[in-house]
Amino acid sequence: MNEKTQELAARVRELRELSNISISDMAEKLKIDVQLYNGYENGHKDIPASIIVELADILGVDSTVLLTGQEARLRIFSITRNGKGVSVERRRQYNYEALATSFIGKKAEPFIVTVEPKSETEALKTASHIGQEFNYILEGRLKIIIHSNEIVLEKGDSIYFDSSCEHAMQALDGNKAVFLAILV
Repeated sequence: MNEKTQELAARVRELRELSNISISDMAEKLKIDVQLYNGYENGHKDIPASIIVELADILGVDSTVLLTGQEARLRIFSITRNGKGVSVERRRQYNYEALATSFIGKKAEPFIVTVEPKSETEALKTASHIGQEFNYILEGRLKIIIHSNEIVLEKGDSIYFDSSCEHAMQALDGNKAVFLAILV
């Protein structure tokens, strides 16, 4: 795993230990398997952006602390210049760019998400996380599967959904898809 993944995992582990939360209790709070949680905390698996948001809430810190190791400092507004957001690498075909890491007390987590194309024969991996999600397509075409519904979104389309429902995303036409995602 890369250095950023290792640093993020170390911050999560340290904050969990300081909070006196056991590994099994943390996995239970996240509603995931203990083995999967261990993979996140040991830096062997990339932590999905949605899990980072949940971890921050459980640990009583802003997600900025987990992503950067620093406290958010801005209260009135926060600017993120083009391409300068904090990168959150997930699986090889997904890249998340956090857009509001310096703002204190966010009520939502905005990201620019890039989904790289993959082989049509590769199985889509579903995910679910507490909360709701809004996605606005900026570039390309994206297939989203939510609770057995298959939806194709194009540039300018948007979707708002209950992210506790299993969902998966796939870039179409052999091109990447880029969208604004807001997790609440």
